[in-house]
Amino acid sequence: MEQRVLEKIKKWEEFKELDPTLREELESLKGNESALLDAFYNDIAFGTGGLRGILGAGTDRMNIYVVRKSTLGFLNYMIQKYPNIKEMGVAIAYDCRKNSYLFAKHAAEVIASRGVKAYLYTDIRSTPQLSFTVRNLKCAGGIMITASHNPPIYNGYKIYDHEGCQLVPELADMVIDEIAKVEDMFRIETKPFDTLVEEGLIKLIDKDVDAVYVEAVKQVTVQDVPKNNIKIVYTPLHGTGASHMVGLLEGCGYNVYPVEEQMVPDGNFSTLKSPNPEESSAFEYAINLGKEIDADILIATDPDADRMGIAAKNKQGEYVLLTGNQTGAILLDYLGKFKQRTKTSMVYNTIVTSNFAKAICNKYNLELVQTLTGFKFIGEQAALIEGTDKEFFFGYEESYGYVIKDFVRDKDSFQATLLLAEVASYYKTQNKTLIDVLYDLFDEFGYYLEGVHNISLVGVEGSKRIQKIMKHFQDATITTIANKPIVTFEDYDKSIKVENGVESTLTLPKSFVLKYVFDDGGWFVLRPSGTEPKLKIYIAIKEASEEASKALIEQVKKEVLAIIDTVE
Repeated sequence: MEQRVLEKIKKWEEFKELDPTLREELESLKGNESALLDAFYNDIAFGTGGLRGILGAGTDRMNIYVVRKSTLGFLNYMIQKYPNIKEMGVAIAYDCRKNSYLFAKHAAEVIASRGVKAYLYTDIRSTPQLSFTVRNLKCAGGIMITASHNPPIYNGYKIYDHEGCQLVPELADMVIDEIAKVEDMFRIETKPFDTLVEEGLIKLIDKDVDAVYVEAVKQVTVQDVPKNNIKIVYTPLHGTGASHMVGLLEGCGYNVYPVEEQMVPDGNFSTLKSPNPEESSAFEYAINLGKEIDADILIATDPDADRMGIAAKNKQGEYVLLTGNQTGAILLDYLGKFKQRTKTSMVYNTIVTSNFAKAICNKYNLELVQTLTGFKFIGEQAALIEGTDKEFFFGYEESYGYVIKDFVRDKDSFQATLLLAEVASYYKTQNKTLIDVLYDLFDEFGYYLEGVHNISLVGVEGSKRIQKIMKHFQDATITTIANKPIVTFEDYDKSIKVENGVESTLTLPKSFVLKYVFDDGGWFVLRPSGTEPKLKIYIAIKEASEEASKALIEQVKKEVLAIIDTVE
Protein backbone atom coordinates (compact mmCIF):
# COMPACT_ATOMS: atom_id res chain seq x y z
CA MET A 1 0.00 0.00 0.00
CA GLU A 2 1.28 3.48 -0.90
CA GLN A 3 2.91 5.51 1.88
CA ARG A 4 0.48 8.42 1.48
CA VAL A 5 -2.46 6.06 2.04
CA LEU A 6 -0.83 4.56 5.12
CA GLU A 7 -0.27 8.05 6.53
CA LYS A 8 -3.94 8.95 6.06
CA ILE A 9 -5.05 5.75 7.81
CA LYS A 10 -2.60 6.41 10.66
CA LYS A 11 -3.97 9.92 11.16
CA TRP A 12 -7.48 8.54 11.57
CA GLU A 13 -6.29 5.83 13.95
CA GLU A 14 -4.38 8.32 16.13
CA PHE A 15 -7.23 10.83 16.50
CA LYS A 16 -8.37 10.03 20.03
CA GLU A 17 -11.72 11.79 19.76
CA LEU A 18 -12.79 9.92 16.61
CA ASP A 19 -16.53 9.28 16.45
CA PRO A 20 -17.11 5.91 18.20
CA THR A 21 -19.09 4.43 15.31
CA LEU A 22 -16.38 5.37 12.82
CA ARG A 23 -13.72 4.05 15.23
CA GLU A 24 -15.49 0.70 15.37
CA GLU A 25 -15.69 0.52 11.59
CA LEU A 26 -12.03 1.46 11.23
CA GLU A 27 -11.05 -1.32 13.60
CA SER A 28 -13.13 -3.80 11.60
CA LEU A 29 -11.23 -2.87 8.42
CA LYS A 30 -7.84 -3.79 9.85
CA GLY A 31 -6.38 -6.67 7.94
CA ASN A 32 -8.59 -6.02 4.92
CA GLU A 33 -6.18 -4.14 2.67
CA SER A 34 -8.63 -3.91 -0.25
CA ALA A 35 -11.36 -2.32 1.90
CA LEU A 36 -8.90 0.11 3.50
CA LEU A 37 -7.59 1.08 0.09
CA ASP A 38 -11.09 1.82 -1.19
CA ALA A 39 -11.84 3.95 1.88
CA PHE A 40 -8.60 5.96 1.90
CA TYR A 41 -6.99 5.82 -1.56
CA ASN A 42 -8.79 8.96 -2.79
CA ASP A 43 -10.33 11.98 -1.15
CA ILE A 44 -14.03 12.06 -1.98
CA ALA A 45 -14.46 14.38 -4.97
CA PHE A 46 -17.15 16.61 -6.43
CA GLY A 47 -18.99 15.05 -9.37
CA THR A 48 -22.09 16.06 -11.37
CA GLY A 49 -24.16 15.91 -8.18
CA GLY A 50 -21.66 17.32 -5.66
CA LEU A 51 -20.08 14.96 -3.15
CA ARG A 52 -21.58 11.50 -3.09
CA GLY A 53 -20.20 8.38 -1.50
CA ILE A 54 -20.65 5.38 0.75
CA LEU A 55 -21.20 6.16 4.42
CA GLY A 56 -18.31 5.21 6.67
CA ALA A 57 -14.79 5.85 7.89
CA GLY A 58 -12.20 7.16 5.45
CA THR A 59 -11.32 10.08 3.24
CA ASP A 60 -13.30 8.59 0.33
CA ARG A 61 -16.40 8.05 2.43
CA MET A 62 -19.23 10.29 3.63
CA ASN A 63 -18.82 11.09 7.34
CA ILE A 64 -18.97 14.08 9.69
CA TYR A 65 -15.29 14.96 9.17
CA VAL A 66 -15.60 15.09 5.39
CA VAL A 67 -18.76 17.20 5.79
CA ARG A 68 -17.08 19.61 8.22
CA LYS A 69 -14.00 20.02 6.04
CA SER A 70 -16.10 20.50 2.90
CA THR A 71 -18.30 23.04 4.66
CA LEU A 72 -15.37 25.09 5.91
CA GLY A 73 -13.86 25.11 2.42
CA PHE A 74 -17.21 26.13 0.88
CA LEU A 75 -17.67 28.84 3.52
CA ASN A 76 -14.17 30.25 2.92
CA TYR A 77 -14.98 30.41 -0.80
CA MET A 78 -18.25 32.27 -0.10
CA ILE A 79 -16.57 34.70 2.31
CA GLN A 80 -14.28 35.81 -0.54
CA LYS A 81 -17.13 36.05 -3.05
CA TYR A 82 -19.77 37.71 -0.86
CA PRO A 83 -18.40 40.47 1.43
CA ASN A 84 -21.77 40.75 3.21
CA ILE A 85 -22.17 37.01 3.76
CA LYS A 86 -22.93 37.47 7.47
CA GLU A 87 -26.10 39.33 6.56
CA MET A 88 -26.94 36.97 3.68
CA GLY A 89 -26.44 33.65 5.45
CA VAL A 90 -26.45 30.10 4.08
CA ALA A 91 -29.47 27.78 3.71
CA ILE A 92 -29.23 24.09 4.63
CA ALA A 93 -31.67 21.24 3.97
CA TYR A 94 -31.47 17.46 4.20
CA ASP A 95 -33.31 14.35 3.09
CA CYS A 96 -34.39 11.13 4.80
CA ARG A 97 -31.10 9.22 4.55
CA LYS A 98 -29.03 7.85 7.37
CA ASN A 99 -26.98 10.68 8.95
CA SER A 100 -28.56 13.39 6.78
CA TYR A 101 -29.72 15.42 9.77
CA LEU A 102 -26.42 14.78 11.56
CA PHE A 103 -24.45 16.07 8.57
CA ALA A 104 -26.74 19.10 8.24
CA LYS A 105 -26.23 19.95 11.92
CA HIS A 106 -22.46 19.74 11.59
CA ALA A 107 -22.54 21.93 8.48
CA ALA A 108 -24.68 24.50 10.33
CA GLU A 109 -22.28 24.47 13.30
CA VAL A 110 -19.24 25.11 11.09
CA ILE A 111 -20.94 28.04 9.35
CA ALA A 112 -22.58 29.62 12.39
CA SER A 113 -19.46 29.30 14.56
CA ARG A 114 -17.78 31.73 12.17
CA GLY A 115 -20.47 34.36 12.62
CA VAL A 116 -22.45 33.53 9.46
CA LYS A 117 -26.15 32.82 9.87
CA ALA A 118 -27.20 29.27 8.96
CA TYR A 119 -30.84 28.75 7.98
CA LEU A 120 -31.57 25.11 8.84
CA TYR A 121 -34.81 23.24 8.20
CA THR A 122 -36.42 21.56 11.20
CA ASP A 123 -37.31 18.46 9.17
CA ILE A 124 -36.56 16.82 5.83
CA ARG A 125 -37.07 18.98 2.75
CA SER A 126 -36.51 18.50 -0.97
CA THR A 127 -33.64 19.62 -3.16
CA PRO A 128 -35.83 21.99 -5.23
CA GLN A 129 -37.08 23.61 -2.03
CA LEU A 130 -33.47 24.17 -0.92
CA SER A 131 -32.77 25.89 -4.26
CA PHE A 132 -35.90 28.01 -3.80
CA THR A 133 -34.97 28.85 -0.20
CA VAL A 134 -31.56 30.21 -1.21
CA ARG A 135 -33.28 32.59 -3.63
CA ASN A 136 -36.21 33.43 -1.36
CA LEU A 137 -34.04 34.30 1.66
CA LYS A 138 -31.37 35.93 -0.57
CA CYS A 139 -28.64 33.70 0.87
CA ALA A 140 -25.03 33.59 -0.30
CA GLY A 141 -25.37 29.86 -0.96
CA GLY A 142 -26.94 26.60 0.06
CA ILE A 143 -26.12 23.07 1.14
CA MET A 144 -28.30 20.02 0.48
CA ILE A 145 -27.52 16.75 2.25
CA THR A 146 -28.70 13.98 -0.07
CA ALA A 147 -27.53 11.15 -2.28
CA SER A 148 -30.61 11.43 -4.48
CA HIS A 149 -31.57 7.99 -5.85
CA ASN A 150 -28.43 6.09 -4.77
CA PRO A 151 -28.68 2.91 -2.62
CA PRO A 152 -29.13 3.27 1.18
CA ILE A 153 -25.40 2.92 1.92
CA TYR A 154 -24.78 6.30 0.24
CA ASN A 155 -25.14 9.91 1.29
CA GLY A 156 -24.01 13.15 -0.31
CA TYR A 157 -23.52 16.89 -0.18
CA LYS A 158 -24.62 19.38 -2.85
CA ILE A 159 -23.56 23.04 -2.86
CA TYR A 160 -25.47 25.98 -4.36
CA ASP A 161 -24.65 29.55 -5.31
CA HIS A 162 -26.73 32.64 -4.49
CA GLU A 163 -28.92 31.91 -7.53
CA GLY A 164 -29.95 28.56 -6.05
CA CYS A 165 -27.95 26.77 -8.74
CA GLN A 166 -25.43 24.00 -8.09
CA LEU A 167 -21.93 25.28 -8.67
CA VAL A 168 -20.65 24.82 -12.22
CA PRO A 169 -17.17 23.24 -12.56
CA GLU A 170 -15.09 26.44 -12.62
CA LEU A 171 -16.68 27.59 -9.35
CA ALA A 172 -16.64 24.11 -7.82
CA ASP A 173 -12.91 23.99 -8.56
CA MET A 174 -12.45 27.12 -6.43
CA VAL A 175 -14.31 25.43 -3.59
CA ILE A 176 -12.18 22.29 -4.01
CA ASP A 177 -9.07 24.48 -3.72
CA GLU A 178 -10.39 25.97 -0.49
CA ILE A 179 -11.25 22.52 0.89
CA ALA A 180 -7.70 21.38 0.12
CA LYS A 181 -6.37 24.28 2.22
CA VAL A 182 -8.09 22.87 5.32
CA GLU A 183 -5.10 20.97 6.67
CA ASP A 184 -6.70 19.05 9.54
CA MET A 185 -10.27 17.80 9.16
CA PHE A 186 -10.24 16.79 12.83
CA ARG A 187 -9.42 20.27 14.19
CA ILE A 188 -12.27 22.43 12.97
CA GLU A 189 -13.51 24.28 16.03
CA THR A 190 -17.25 24.84 16.51
CA LYS A 191 -19.62 25.97 19.25
CA PRO A 192 -22.39 23.66 20.49
CA PHE A 193 -25.50 23.54 18.31
CA ASP A 194 -27.90 24.72 21.03
CA THR A 195 -25.66 27.69 21.89
CA LEU A 196 -25.64 28.78 18.24
CA VAL A 197 -29.45 28.51 18.09
CA GLU A 198 -29.73 30.66 21.25
CA GLU A 199 -27.39 33.24 19.74
CA GLY A 200 -29.54 33.40 16.61
CA LEU A 201 -26.71 32.25 14.36
CA ILE A 202 -28.54 29.02 13.54
CA LYS A 203 -32.09 29.98 12.54
CA LEU A 204 -34.53 27.09 12.30
CA ILE A 205 -36.97 27.41 9.40
CA ASP A 206 -39.97 25.46 8.20
CA LYS A 207 -43.57 26.46 7.49
CA ASP A 208 -42.98 30.10 6.54
CA VAL A 209 -40.81 29.15 3.59
CA ASP A 210 -42.92 26.05 2.85
CA ALA A 211 -45.99 28.16 2.16
CA VAL A 212 -44.17 30.55 -0.19
CA TYR A 213 -42.62 27.65 -2.11
CA VAL A 214 -45.92 25.79 -2.56
CA GLU A 215 -47.63 28.96 -3.80
CA ALA A 216 -44.82 29.51 -6.30
CA VAL A 217 -45.17 25.94 -7.61
CA LYS A 218 -48.88 26.50 -8.24
CA GLN A 219 -47.95 29.16 -10.81
CA VAL A 220 -46.67 26.54 -13.29
CA THR A 221 -50.23 25.74 -14.40
CA VAL A 222 -50.90 26.66 -18.01
CA GLN A 223 -54.69 26.44 -18.37
CA ASP A 224 -57.75 25.48 -16.38
CA VAL A 225 -58.67 21.79 -16.65
CA PRO A 226 -61.38 19.69 -14.92
CA LYS A 227 -58.97 18.12 -12.34
CA ASN A 228 -61.50 15.72 -10.80
CA ASN A 229 -61.65 13.54 -13.90
CA ILE A 230 -58.43 11.63 -13.16
CA LYS A 231 -57.05 9.52 -10.32
CA ILE A 232 -53.39 9.92 -9.37
CA VAL A 233 -51.36 7.46 -7.32
CA TYR A 234 -48.35 9.09 -5.70
CA THR A 235 -45.31 7.69 -3.87
CA PRO A 236 -42.34 9.66 -2.49
CA LEU A 237 -40.38 6.39 -2.20
CA HIS A 238 -39.94 7.10 1.53
CA GLY A 239 -38.42 10.51 0.74
CA THR A 240 -38.94 14.25 0.96
CA GLY A 241 -41.81 14.39 -1.53
CA ALA A 242 -44.03 13.36 1.37
CA SER A 243 -43.66 16.85 2.83
CA HIS A 244 -45.78 18.71 0.25
CA MET A 245 -46.82 16.70 -2.79
CA VAL A 246 -50.17 15.30 -1.67
CA GLY A 247 -51.22 18.62 -0.15
CA LEU A 248 -50.13 20.48 -3.30
CA LEU A 249 -52.15 18.26 -5.64
CA GLU A 250 -55.21 18.07 -3.40
CA GLY A 251 -55.06 21.82 -2.84
CA CYS A 252 -55.28 22.26 -6.61
CA GLY A 253 -58.31 19.95 -6.81
CA TYR A 254 -56.82 16.64 -7.95
CA ASN A 255 -57.78 13.22 -6.61
CA VAL A 256 -54.60 11.82 -5.06
CA TYR A 257 -54.07 8.37 -3.58
CA PRO A 258 -50.77 8.14 -1.69
CA VAL A 259 -48.93 4.85 -1.30
CA GLU A 260 -49.17 4.91 2.49
CA GLU A 261 -46.41 2.34 3.11
CA GLN A 262 -43.95 4.61 1.28
CA MET A 263 -45.12 7.94 2.70
CA VAL A 264 -43.00 7.22 5.78
CA PRO A 265 -39.46 8.70 5.68
CA ASP A 266 -37.05 5.76 5.75
CA GLY A 267 -33.35 5.93 4.93
CA ASN A 268 -33.27 2.16 4.49
CA PHE A 269 -36.00 2.36 1.81
CA SER A 270 -37.42 -0.80 3.34
CA THR A 271 -40.14 -1.50 0.77
CA LEU A 272 -37.89 -0.91 -2.24
CA LYS A 273 -35.19 -2.69 -4.20
CA SER A 274 -34.02 0.76 -5.34
CA PRO A 275 -35.32 4.28 -4.49
CA ASN A 276 -34.96 5.26 -8.13
CA PRO A 277 -38.00 6.20 -10.24
CA GLU A 278 -36.04 5.14 -13.34
CA GLU A 279 -36.32 1.53 -12.11
CA SER A 280 -39.55 -0.37 -12.76
CA SER A 281 -39.27 -2.04 -9.34
CA ALA A 282 -39.83 1.35 -7.68
CA PHE A 283 -43.43 1.27 -8.98
CA GLU A 284 -44.38 -2.12 -7.52
CA TYR A 285 -46.52 -0.72 -4.67
CA ALA A 286 -47.88 2.10 -6.84
CA ILE A 287 -49.01 -0.36 -9.52
CA ASN A 288 -50.80 -2.51 -6.95
CA LEU A 289 -52.66 0.54 -5.61
CA GLY A 290 -53.29 1.81 -9.14
CA LYS A 291 -54.99 -1.44 -10.13
CA GLU A 292 -57.05 -1.39 -6.94
CA ILE A 293 -58.48 2.09 -7.54
CA ASP A 294 -58.23 2.17 -11.37
CA ALA A 295 -55.79 5.11 -11.39
CA ASP A 296 -54.96 6.99 -14.58
CA ILE A 297 -51.34 7.81 -13.72
CA LEU A 298 -48.78 6.70 -11.17
CA ILE A 299 -46.11 9.17 -10.03
CA ALA A 300 -42.94 8.43 -8.06
CA THR A 301 -40.36 10.94 -6.88
CA ASP A 302 -36.85 10.09 -5.70
CA PRO A 303 -35.73 10.60 -2.07
CA ASP A 304 -34.77 14.28 -2.47
CA ALA A 305 -37.76 14.90 -4.76
CA ASP A 306 -35.92 16.58 -7.58
CA ARG A 307 -36.75 13.81 -10.09
CA MET A 308 -40.13 12.42 -11.15
CA GLY A 309 -40.97 9.13 -12.87
CA ILE A 310 -44.39 8.13 -14.17
CA ALA A 311 -46.40 5.15 -15.32
CA ALA A 312 -49.58 5.75 -17.31
CA LYS A 313 -52.51 3.46 -17.94
CA ASN A 314 -53.08 2.52 -21.56
CA LYS A 315 -56.43 1.66 -23.20
CA GLN A 316 -55.92 -2.00 -22.27
CA GLY A 317 -55.74 -1.05 -18.58
CA GLU A 318 -52.02 -1.81 -18.23
CA TYR A 319 -49.52 0.55 -16.62
CA VAL A 320 -46.67 1.56 -18.91
CA LEU A 321 -43.54 3.21 -17.54
CA LEU A 322 -42.35 6.22 -19.51
CA THR A 323 -38.72 7.24 -19.85
CA GLY A 324 -37.48 10.69 -18.92
CA ASN A 325 -37.18 11.56 -22.60
CA GLN A 326 -40.76 10.48 -23.29
CA THR A 327 -42.23 12.38 -20.34
CA GLY A 328 -40.16 15.41 -21.34
CA ALA A 329 -41.49 15.22 -24.90
CA ILE A 330 -45.11 15.06 -23.71
CA LEU A 331 -44.63 18.05 -21.38
CA LEU A 332 -42.72 20.04 -24.01
CA ASP A 333 -45.38 19.44 -26.66
CA TYR A 334 -48.14 20.51 -24.25
CA LEU A 335 -46.26 23.67 -23.27
CA GLY A 336 -45.60 24.39 -26.95
CA LYS A 337 -49.34 24.17 -27.64
CA PHE A 338 -50.66 26.17 -24.71
CA LYS A 339 -48.06 28.12 -22.70
CA GLN A 340 -48.17 31.85 -23.25
CA ARG A 341 -44.95 33.58 -24.33
CA THR A 342 -43.87 37.15 -24.80
CA LYS A 343 -40.20 36.78 -25.78
CA THR A 344 -37.93 34.34 -27.60
CA SER A 345 -38.70 31.15 -25.67
CA MET A 346 -35.74 29.02 -24.61
CA VAL A 347 -35.77 25.27 -24.01
CA TYR A 348 -32.76 23.64 -22.37
CA ASN A 349 -31.71 20.02 -22.19
CA THR A 350 -28.43 18.08 -22.17
CA ILE A 351 -26.19 16.40 -24.73
CA VAL A 352 -27.48 12.98 -23.60
CA THR A 353 -31.15 13.95 -24.00
CA SER A 354 -33.03 12.58 -27.03
CA ASN A 355 -33.34 14.52 -30.30
CA PHE A 356 -37.12 14.29 -29.80
CA ALA A 357 -36.94 17.77 -28.21
CA LYS A 358 -35.41 19.34 -31.31
CA ALA A 359 -38.23 18.10 -33.54
CA ILE A 360 -40.88 19.45 -31.14
CA CYS A 361 -39.07 22.77 -30.70
CA ASN A 362 -38.91 23.23 -34.47
CA LYS A 363 -42.69 22.79 -34.71
CA TYR A 364 -43.46 25.43 -32.08
CA ASN A 365 -40.68 27.88 -32.97
CA LEU A 366 -38.88 27.31 -29.67
CA GLU A 367 -35.12 27.76 -29.38
CA LEU A 368 -33.27 24.71 -28.03
CA VAL A 369 -29.89 24.89 -26.27
CA GLN A 370 -28.05 21.77 -25.10
CA THR A 371 -25.70 21.71 -22.12
CA LEU A 372 -23.41 19.20 -20.48
CA THR A 373 -25.00 16.59 -18.23
CA GLY A 374 -26.02 18.05 -14.87
CA PHE A 375 -28.92 20.38 -14.14
CA LYS A 376 -26.52 23.05 -12.85
CA PHE A 377 -25.71 23.83 -16.48
CA ILE A 378 -29.40 24.43 -17.19
CA GLY A 379 -29.63 26.63 -14.10
CA GLU A 380 -26.60 28.55 -15.34
CA GLN A 381 -28.31 29.18 -18.68
CA ALA A 382 -31.45 30.42 -16.93
CA ALA A 383 -29.38 33.04 -15.10
CA LEU A 384 -27.66 34.16 -18.31
CA ILE A 385 -30.92 35.16 -20.05
CA GLU A 386 -32.34 37.18 -17.15
CA GLY A 387 -33.13 40.72 -18.29
CA THR A 388 -32.67 39.88 -21.99
CA ASP A 389 -35.08 39.47 -24.89
CA LYS A 390 -35.22 35.74 -24.11
CA GLU A 391 -37.35 33.90 -21.56
CA PHE A 392 -37.00 30.54 -19.82
CA PHE A 393 -39.62 28.18 -21.25
CA PHE A 394 -38.72 24.64 -20.13
CA GLY A 395 -35.69 22.67 -19.02
CA TYR A 396 -35.28 18.91 -18.74
CA GLU A 397 -32.87 16.00 -18.95
CA GLU A 398 -33.25 12.33 -19.75
CA SER A 399 -32.68 11.30 -16.12
CA TYR A 400 -36.21 12.34 -15.07
CA GLY A 401 -35.47 15.98 -14.16
CA TYR A 402 -37.75 18.86 -15.25
CA VAL A 403 -38.28 22.52 -14.40
CA ILE A 404 -41.02 24.72 -15.85
CA LYS A 405 -40.44 28.02 -14.07
CA ASP A 406 -36.94 29.00 -13.06
CA PHE A 407 -37.73 30.33 -9.58
CA VAL A 408 -35.99 27.04 -8.82
CA ARG A 409 -32.61 26.63 -10.48
CA ASP A 410 -32.56 22.86 -10.18
CA LYS A 411 -34.87 20.10 -11.31
CA ASP A 412 -38.18 20.17 -9.46
CA SER A 413 -40.52 17.19 -9.16
CA PHE A 414 -43.25 19.34 -7.57
CA GLN A 415 -43.47 21.58 -10.63
CA ALA A 416 -43.25 18.59 -12.96
CA THR A 417 -45.91 16.60 -11.12
CA LEU A 418 -48.41 19.47 -11.03
CA LEU A 419 -47.96 20.12 -14.76
CA LEU A 420 -48.17 16.42 -15.58
CA ALA A 421 -51.48 16.16 -13.69
CA GLU A 422 -52.80 19.04 -15.80
CA VAL A 423 -51.63 17.37 -19.01
CA ALA A 424 -53.23 14.03 -18.06
CA SER A 425 -56.49 15.74 -17.14
CA TYR A 426 -56.57 17.77 -20.35
CA TYR A 427 -56.10 14.72 -22.56
CA LYS A 428 -58.62 12.70 -20.54
CA THR A 429 -61.24 15.19 -21.71
CA GLN A 430 -60.31 14.12 -25.23
CA ASN A 431 -60.56 10.44 -24.28
CA LYS A 432 -56.77 10.02 -24.53
CA THR A 433 -54.32 8.47 -22.13
CA LEU A 434 -50.75 9.73 -21.88
CA ILE A 435 -49.73 6.60 -23.78
CA ASP A 436 -52.04 7.65 -26.62
CA VAL A 437 -50.40 11.09 -26.56
CA LEU A 438 -46.93 9.56 -26.72
CA TYR A 439 -47.83 7.44 -29.76
CA ASP A 440 -49.42 10.46 -31.42
CA LEU A 441 -46.05 12.18 -31.05
CA PHE A 442 -44.27 9.11 -32.44
CA ASP A 443 -46.60 9.12 -35.45
CA GLU A 444 -45.97 12.82 -36.01
CA PHE A 445 -42.22 13.04 -35.40
CA GLY A 446 -40.86 9.49 -35.72
CA TYR A 447 -40.02 6.74 -33.27
CA TYR A 448 -37.45 8.41 -31.04
CA LEU A 449 -36.35 5.72 -28.63
CA GLU A 450 -33.39 5.53 -26.29
CA GLY A 451 -31.62 3.21 -23.90
CA VAL A 452 -29.15 3.57 -21.06
CA HIS A 453 -26.82 0.71 -20.14
CA ASN A 454 -24.88 0.94 -16.88
CA ILE A 455 -21.67 -0.98 -16.23
CA SER A 456 -20.99 -1.06 -12.48
CA LEU A 457 -17.28 -0.94 -11.66
CA VAL A 458 -16.73 -0.32 -7.96
CA GLY A 459 -13.67 0.58 -5.92
CA VAL A 460 -10.22 1.74 -6.96
CA GLU A 461 -9.84 -1.01 -9.56
CA GLY A 462 -13.26 -0.22 -10.98
CA SER A 463 -12.33 3.44 -11.34
CA LYS A 464 -9.14 2.51 -13.18
CA ARG A 465 -11.09 0.19 -15.47
CA ILE A 466 -13.52 2.98 -16.39
CA GLN A 467 -10.62 5.26 -17.25
CA LYS A 468 -9.03 2.55 -19.44
CA ILE A 469 -12.27 2.00 -21.36
CA MET A 470 -12.80 5.73 -21.91
CA LYS A 471 -9.19 6.18 -23.05
CA HIS A 472 -9.56 3.27 -25.48
CA PHE A 473 -12.60 4.84 -27.16
CA GLN A 474 -10.98 8.27 -27.07
CA ASP A 475 -7.95 7.02 -28.98
CA ALA A 476 -9.73 4.63 -31.33
CA THR A 477 -11.15 5.58 -34.72
CA ILE A 478 -14.68 4.18 -34.92
CA THR A 479 -16.36 4.78 -38.25
CA THR A 480 -19.33 2.41 -38.17
CA ILE A 481 -21.59 0.84 -35.54
CA ALA A 482 -24.58 -1.40 -36.36
CA ASN A 483 -23.92 -0.79 -40.07
CA LYS A 484 -24.50 2.93 -39.55
CA PRO A 485 -21.78 5.38 -40.55
CA ILE A 486 -20.54 7.66 -37.77
CA VAL A 487 -20.25 11.16 -39.22
CA THR A 488 -19.44 13.13 -36.05
CA PHE A 489 -17.24 12.40 -33.04
CA GLU A 490 -17.37 14.78 -30.06
CA ASP A 491 -14.70 14.55 -27.37
CA TYR A 492 -15.69 16.85 -24.52
CA ASP A 493 -12.53 15.99 -22.61
CA LYS A 494 -10.31 17.39 -25.36
CA SER A 495 -12.94 19.94 -26.57
CA ILE A 496 -12.70 18.45 -30.07
CA LYS A 497 -15.46 17.84 -32.63
CA VAL A 498 -14.65 15.91 -35.82
CA GLU A 499 -17.44 16.10 -38.40
CA ASN A 500 -16.96 14.42 -41.77
CA GLY A 501 -13.21 14.54 -41.20
CA VAL A 502 -13.17 18.26 -40.35
CA GLU A 503 -12.01 19.16 -36.84
CA SER A 504 -13.41 22.07 -34.84
CA THR A 505 -13.50 23.20 -31.21
CA LEU A 506 -16.32 22.42 -28.78
CA THR A 507 -17.31 25.41 -26.64
CA LEU A 508 -18.94 23.59 -23.71
CA PRO A 509 -16.84 23.10 -20.55
CA LYS A 510 -14.54 20.10 -20.43
CA SER A 511 -16.03 16.82 -19.25
CA PHE A 512 -15.00 13.21 -19.89
CA VAL A 513 -17.83 12.52 -22.33
CA LEU A 514 -17.52 10.92 -25.78
CA LYS A 515 -20.38 11.22 -28.28
CA TYR A 516 -20.73 9.43 -31.63
CA VAL A 517 -23.36 10.73 -34.08
CA PHE A 518 -24.74 8.64 -36.96
CA ASP A 519 -25.52 10.00 -40.41
CA ASP A 520 -29.26 10.08 -39.60
CA GLY A 521 -28.80 12.04 -36.36
CA GLY A 522 -28.98 9.12 -33.92
CA TRP A 523 -26.09 8.75 -31.47
CA PHE A 524 -24.46 6.93 -28.59
CA VAL A 525 -22.48 8.40 -25.69
CA LEU A 526 -19.99 7.02 -23.17
CA ARG A 527 -19.77 8.85 -19.85
CA PRO A 528 -18.53 7.88 -16.38
CA SER A 529 -21.29 8.59 -13.85
CA GLY A 530 -20.60 11.59 -11.65
CA THR A 531 -22.63 10.14 -8.78
CA GLU A 532 -22.09 6.36 -8.82
CA PRO A 533 -19.28 3.89 -9.67
CA LYS A 534 -20.64 3.25 -13.15
CA LEU A 535 -19.81 3.70 -16.80
CA LYS A 536 -22.96 4.86 -18.58
CA ILE A 537 -23.72 4.12 -22.22
CA TYR A 538 -26.52 6.26 -23.67
CA ILE A 539 -28.13 5.37 -27.00
CA ALA A 540 -30.72 7.52 -28.80
CA ILE A 541 -32.04 6.84 -32.29
CA LYS A 542 -35.07 7.36 -34.56
CA GLU A 543 -36.41 4.80 -37.00
CA ALA A 544 -39.60 4.45 -39.00
CA SER A 545 -41.18 1.97 -36.57
CA GLU A 546 -41.01 1.11 -32.90
CA GLU A 547 -39.71 -2.38 -33.67
CA ALA A 548 -36.91 -1.06 -35.87
CA SER A 549 -35.91 1.48 -33.22
CA LYS A 550 -35.74 -1.15 -30.49
CA ALA A 551 -33.75 -3.52 -32.69
CA LEU A 552 -31.22 -0.82 -33.56
CA ILE A 553 -30.71 0.14 -29.91
CA GLU A 554 -29.96 -3.50 -29.05
CA GLN A 555 -27.50 -3.83 -31.94
CA VAL A 556 -25.66 -0.62 -31.02
CA LYS A 557 -25.44 -1.75 -27.39
CA LYS A 558 -24.18 -5.20 -28.42
CA GLU A 559 -21.41 -3.80 -30.60
CA VAL A 560 -20.29 -1.14 -28.11
CA LEU A 561 -20.11 -3.76 -25.34
CA ALA A 562 -18.09 -6.01 -27.66
CA ILE A 563 -15.52 -3.24 -28.05
CA ILE A 564 -15.44 -2.74 -24.27
CA ASP A 565 -14.77 -6.46 -23.79
CA THR A 566 -11.56 -6.12 -25.81
CA VAL A 567 -10.13 -3.48 -23.45
CA GLU A 568 -7.58 -5.04 -21.11
